[in-house]
Amino acid sequence: MDHTVTDRFDTGRFEAGRNRLASLAYRLLGSAADAEDAVQDAFLHWQAADRQRIEVPEAWLTKVVTNLCLDRLRSAHARRERTVGAWLPEPLLEGDPMLGPADTFEQRESVSLAVLTLMERLSPLERAVYVLREAFSYSHAEVAGILDITESASQQHLHRARRRITTARRRGGDEVDRAAARRIVEEFLAAASSGRTERLVALLTDDATAVSDGAGLAKRLLRFDTPQRIAAVARAGFKPTPAKRRLAGGTPAVHFALVNGAPALLFVLGDHHVIGAVTFDIANGRIATVRGIAAPACLVRLTEAWRQHEPGTPLMARW
Repeated sequence: MDHTVTDRFDTGRFEAGRNRLASLAYRLLGSAADAEDAVQDAFLHWQAADRQRIEVPEAWLTKVVTNLCLDRLRSAHARRERTVGAWLPEPLLEGDPMLGPADTFEQRESVSLAVLTLMERLSPLERAVYVLREAFSYSHAEVAGILDITESASQQHLHRARRRITTARRRGGDEVDRAAARRIVEEFLAAASSGRTERLVALLTDDATAVSDGAGLAKRLLRFDTPQRIAAVARAGFKPTPAKRRLAGGTPAVHFALVNGAPALLFVLGDHHVIGAVTFDIANGRIATVRGIAAPACLVRLTEAWRQHEPGTPLMARW
């Protein structure tokens, strides 16, 4: 087989696994853009490698992508960017292949915005072990080989990661059916846009929290920790005004969607451009967490996916 045919065949082998690698990188990094960069870097490593000596390409590429992601997580820039509290995971629309495997509860949960945020509390190695075991079902022996650690260390890292995430997520969201989630989100939108504070408070759990990236303009995330405060902020933020429409660049429609498995409201301008996403974690029939994401850099991939999506009738045609 000549080199041209071999290269084409090997490129095809890489492309066949690209979505799986991107899903792994996204879970590790919480950013679709960074995940795409990591996968592209892995492709360059793949092209430069002596591929005839690679016995199991999937395992080799998994190790390369994982270690590229660990390098990013350990970098001074990443630590500085994430520790100041100015970071939320990049949201992905339902059906995005980067969300990856979703057959089990653990796989679905590992890509939720709640768990991606909680994984920021883990060390890079704990995060890698957690993702490789929970989302991709690698054995401890396989994880040890990928990360160049012992099986015992892999087990210890997983135990610590599970404990930290389980403890922190006890007040997080439940898996709810789409119809029930939509009803709750519709009620939230109706109450917020009409200024009904009492109804908003009733929709929230007693320990509800809200967080916003301030459209990328704030140095820190904006946080609100009582139902009354969240209701007041939602009432002020959701009520449409001419000034807000000017700032948005037009009059968006508001659509219901699923984002990282959670119910969400998307604010969409006429050219199918998503300018804001508000996601909700539901617990016991009420809203436990609200996340507002409007930084343009965090909505690029979601907008691309939305343009290929059949959105249906918006909840609000003209916000």
